[in-house]
Amino acid sequence: MTQALAGSESQDDRELVTGEAVTLDVRPASYILRAAGTIIDWLFSLLVMFGCIMLLVATGAGLDEALARALIVLILVFGMVILPTTVELASRGRSLGKLAVGARIVRDDGGAIGFRHAFIRALVGVLEIFMTVGAIAALTGLLNTRSKRLGDLLAGTYSQLVRVPKPQPLPLYLAPHLAGWATTADVARLPDRLSRRIAQFVRQAPDLTPAARYGLSTELAREAAPYVSPLPLVDAETFLVAVAALRRERDARGLALERQRLERLDPVLSALPHGFPDR
Repeated sequence: MTQALAGSESQDDRELVTGEAVTLDVRPASYILRAAGTIIDWLFSLLVMFGCIMLLVATGAGLDEALARALIVLILVFGMVILPTTVELASRGRSLGKLAVGARIVRDDGGAIGFRHAFIRALVGVLEIFMTVGAIAALTGLLNTRSKRLGDLLAGTYSQLVRVPKPQPLPLYLAPHLAGWATTADVARLPDRLSRRIAQFVRQAPDLTPAARYGLSTELAREAAPYVSPLPLVDAETFLVAVAALRRERDARGLALERQRLERLDPVLSALPHGFPDR
């Protein structure tokens, strides 16, 4: 539990920096969810191919043997390549299995997949899912931090979790004896990534063991100390709660002031230039 909170490796996997330099907190689908979604898609494809073959058997009694074999091959290609490609492309990365587990296939940069990504995933899936009954996909997913299968590695995609629990408000209360410190303290230089880790610790601290709680709070306080001035003479956990509360309060105040400035400028920005007729 401590490693999950303190380690930067899992945090880096959940962070996505957009072209506007905005950091988004995204969650890759877990290995179990990916496996469940793949099994659903695999069974759906098998069912479609089985239905097409049964239809061919029922209606093609007089077909030539070579033509029947060609049609069977066409059905297999349709079920294993064309159908998955079409479904993922039309649904923008959400197949039946992805809908069931609440995930979506996206590019590594977070954008929607295109034909090339869907086709590569489906084509490689013939080998790693159908021909090896998912063995290659399962092994590759275990060795990857984002549970990518071989098709994802070649296509530059991964499965992003889009069905996440609704965030609960984090209750933060500044200790009364730190009220004077809060009026002069400077926490603006605190990095956003470290601020999120502190907020996550404060949220999950009651569920940690005493030893893990003390060790993690001490480590986070040591990382945050260079960005906070002056430093209050309190224990590590009280310090972290105070920093998180002060940072949230000042961010909220800054957003409120920005909204007020935009509201004052809105009539000027939306109005026509001086003397320009309104036609």
